[in-house]
Amino acid sequence: MQPPRECRSSPFPVQRGVRRYADARAGSAIGLPALPPVLAIVVMTCLSAVVHAQRAGDTMPPLANAAEIRAQLTARNYTTLSSEASARIDRIATRVGERFKKGDLLIVFDCVTQRAQVARAKAVATQAEKTAAINQRLANLKSIGELELDISRAEVEKAKADLAIAEAAASKCAIAAPFNGITVEQKAQEFQYATPGQPLLEILDDRSLEVELIAPSRWLAWLKPGYVFQVHIDETDKTYPAEITRVGGRVDPVSQTIKVFGEVRGDVAELIAGMSGRANIPPPK
Repeated sequence: MQPPRECRSSPFPVQRGVRRYADARAGSAIGLPALPPVLAIVVMTCLSAVVHAQRAGDTMPPLANAAEIRAQLTARNYTTLSSEASARIDRIATRVGERFKKGDLLIVFDCVTQRAQVARAKAVATQAEKTAAINQRLANLKSIGELELDISRAEVEKAKADLAIAEAAASKCAIAAPFNGITVEQKAQEFQYATPGQPLLEILDDRSLEVELIAPSRWLAWLKPGYVFQVHIDETDKTYPAEITRVGGRVDPVSQTIKVFGEVRGDVAELIAGMSGRANIPPPK
């Protein structure tokens, strides 16, 4: 309960009215004019409303005794795909709102240089292997020394390492989906030149959702993984069964709250990340 608006708008008229009311009462005892009736009624109404508001605030139940708290749906798997190479974006195979499967190519870069380096490294590796094979035959015939044979073998290992480096660089010319999901934001366009570390796509798995809660720390005495509760989602105006899956590892000392996570039971395709509502978690009887 709150005081009337005329009492809450500015405290100074009320204070002046109180003083005038007190002065008038004191003055009436010595024969001075009394406070006007209208102002006296306003002052007494405001004082009464303030007292009732304070009493109502004193009787409000603490948060620790409340059974309903806010809840938000979050994706368990989400990430921002970034570029690992300096190259021009050749193709973006997904758009905002489109679904994909794990392993699908989402972004392809123009990597002509990287592919040429792989081809060159393969040719050098083939040459080194043939040279080492010939030197092995010559060593069997005692035509070359052991040192020349060891050097040719080392050249083979060096060529293989260079090939692995070239293939690793070429593998960054395409970005595949790390999980099944949906594209939620596109941060780059086709034919744009990307630099290492530049964000390109935001994706998430909207079929693996969590219910994120901020619960009073006093609930830790009975709120454990497996505890069943109900969550009402505002966007769908429906109530779903859920259960606690894990409890955060740190209590906020200021607000005396802790993060708690749960999941909705069953496969509910209508729910997506970002929806919010109210979780009804009554304490055990």
